[in-house]
Amino acid sequence: MADHVLITGGAHRLGQLLVRSFAQAGWHVWCHYARSGDAAHALQQELRAAGWAVDTVAADLAHEAEVLAMMAHLAQRSGGLRAVVNNASVFEPDTGIDFDPALMRRQLEVNLIAPLLLGRELARQQAARQASDPSADACVVHLLDQKVFNLNPDYFSYTTSKLALERSVALQAQALAPVVRVCGVAPGLIYPSGPQTDDNFARASRVNLLRRAIDPQDVADTCRFLAENAGLNGVTLAVDNGQHLIPLERDVMFAVNTVKAQADHG
Repeated sequence: MADHVLITGGAHRLGQLLVRSFAQAGWHVWCHYARSGDAAHALQQELRAAGWAVDTVAADLAHEAEVLAMMAHLAQRSGGLRAVVNNASVFEPDTGIDFDPALMRRQLEVNLIAPLLLGRELARQQAARQASDPSADACVVHLLDQKVFNLNPDYFSYTTSKLALERSVALQAQALAPVVRVCGVAPGLIYPSGPQTDDNFARASRVNLLRRAIDPQDVADTCRFLAENAGLNGVTLAVDNGQHLIPLERDVMFAVNTVKAQADHG
């Protein structure tokens, strides 16, 4: 019987790639969505037609009751998940002098509290599984951002939430041991963000030590590697071509605009 994995925010972009990667590796994937039901169901139908096991599940991760109801539903349907990949996040521009506390709270709810809550609930499911199979493995994978290792003040609330989640990887690994492993993946820039133009993305995506765009498939493969490798716990892998080793005063999408403007004006 296939192992079950929940992938949050699975309908688009990296989430969709994660759903495909896990499903094609033989996992039974639960594709979570909040407002992208049409895209999630289309992905489910496409992958099911190809012979892969994919189901969908809806929840607003900013609401604890919906998170808990989703996990209870999945426990009943799956008999207990083996992995949760916390991919969903809220990414809104703000700074330390203009942030909206309400928007910051939502980003903290979705980007930090929900992932930790999902890990807690996975541990409770896993404890029941291990009662009959002490060798059963389970893992939480938190999607982070190379920004946590390469600070700049842009996207202040988002970065704050991801910094807290990065610090929680080792802490939650300790807290949930020996029942559940906890790991992190910190990608670099892999998709256009917000108002970013194609030209800006083409230049910004190469601001890393390898001077080439990061392949999103590498990020998805790393998440699956962590979920499947029972010897890894409490670690975070930066999948960013070395982007976190190039410090910038601004977010990379703004930094490359500054460099271009300076070059244009000689």
